[in-house]
Amino acid sequence: MVTRIYLVRHAEAEGNASEFFQGCTQTQLTEKGRNQLAYLSQRFGEIPLDAVYTSPYLRARQTAEAVNRHHNLPIHEEDALHEINGGDWEGKPWSVLPETYPTEYGLWTGEMWRFQAPGGESMADVWHRMTEAVSRIAKEYLGQTVAVVSHGCAIRNFLCFVEFCDAEHLADVGWADNTAVSLVEYDTDTGWKLIFKNDASHLPAEYSTLRRSQWCRYETAKEEDTP
Repeated sequence: MVTRIYLVRHAEAEGNASEFFQGCTQTQLTEKGRNQLAYLSQRFGEIPLDAVYTSPYLRARQTAEAVNRHHNLPIHEEDALHEINGGDWEGKPWSVLPETYPTEYGLWTGEMWRFQAPGGESMADVWHRMTEAVSRIAKEYLGQTVAVVSHGCAIRNFLCFVEFCDAEHLADVGWADNTAVSLVEYDTDTGWKLIFKNDASHLPAEYSTLRRSQWCRYETAKEEDTP
């Protein structure tokens, strides 16, 4: 029996546009983010869904509502789907992090699986809570299709688990644009399988966040087209 899980990154929020570390900071969607949701909603209007789950953060909840616009399903909030807690990094511009926190920034860019900001959550903890939460959801909806709305770093950990089963490959997952969609399948006989990842083909170029980012370069994103 196969369960299909669509993993969706939230729409552009203030931290994405102004390029500061959002983490667990509650931020509002930007105008571009709201425009992104129109295209995301249209994409999911053609995808049958049996359930919708979301991180409790506002930017994720609003994205889940767009995913659910044509389905009118209950939206389940799951705390374990929240973004990494950045501790002292929360709210700080990306531009100051390399100089202010050289050791931690070196881990973020070179050995992401070992990263932990001062006073924040370890990347290992994100890996464990995401794999446990999404695996539990998949087993609760065996043979069905579920949309799970979460955050860039959190989703990246789960995709790494599915694709590589090894946290040391986090950098190989690539950056996801805001509202990017990934599809994974859970088979009760064979386990997890990656179908596609980080696909934002529903967005016109002018609504891409990565194309203008200084800290998550568009050219480094490893996007895969939907089959």
